Amino acid sequence: MPLIDPHPTDALLLVDIQNDFCPGGALAVGGGGEVVPVANRLARLFGSVILTQDWHPPDHRSFASAHPGMSAFATTTFAYGPQVLWPDHCVQGTQGAAFHPDLDVPMAQLVLRKGFHRGIDSYSAFFENDRTTPTGLAGYLRERGFRRVVLAGLATDFCVAFSAEDAVRCGFEAVVVEDGCRAIDLQGSLDAAKARLASAGARLVRSADIAGS
Repeated sequence: MPLIDPHPTDALLLVDIQNDFCPGGALAVGGGGEVVPVANRLARLFGSVILTQDWHPPDHRSFASAHPGMSAFATTTFAYGPQVLWPDHCVQGTQGAAFHPDLDVPMAQLVLRKGFHRGIDSYSAFFENDRTTPTGLAGYLRERGFRRVVLAGLATDFCVAFSAEDAVRCGFEAVVVEDGCRAIDLQGSLDAAKARLASAGARLVRSADIAGS
């Protein structure tokens, strides 16, 4: 019996399925393009689909290029805590910030852009990395009566995991579709993310566990 039976109070959240996170992109996640067919299948099982889009200004402070002498993937400290410095990626209006060309979800009802505040990175679809600045997604979900958020996308250990944790924090059930995600796995970040998800009470499933898949 499927573990997940899609319900009108479910929202499917497809996280950052953008060119820069896929093969050939500026911050490519290994196997990132493999999430696209899974996302397309999932989108046809749920009545409500939301896309997130990383959307950085060109001088974003999370870019290593903004910190002379520091290299990509090094960690520094911002006012809100530790911050990984990334290669320039998903810059507003660029092809890298566009959704993967094979992502076929015309039924999506909301595109939520994040990471546009120059001085604050944004992994979660719910809060900027200062953990207090909201994106407005929680209010949108509540106003529309959603109770459960099902997540897939990129990357498992950063934007997907932080979004799932914050979904629970905001009072929603969270389900992560593991085969619909791929990870960066930076210095053990995947195992750490899975431990945080388990602690938060988020569920990890496979797409085959969803009725109709």
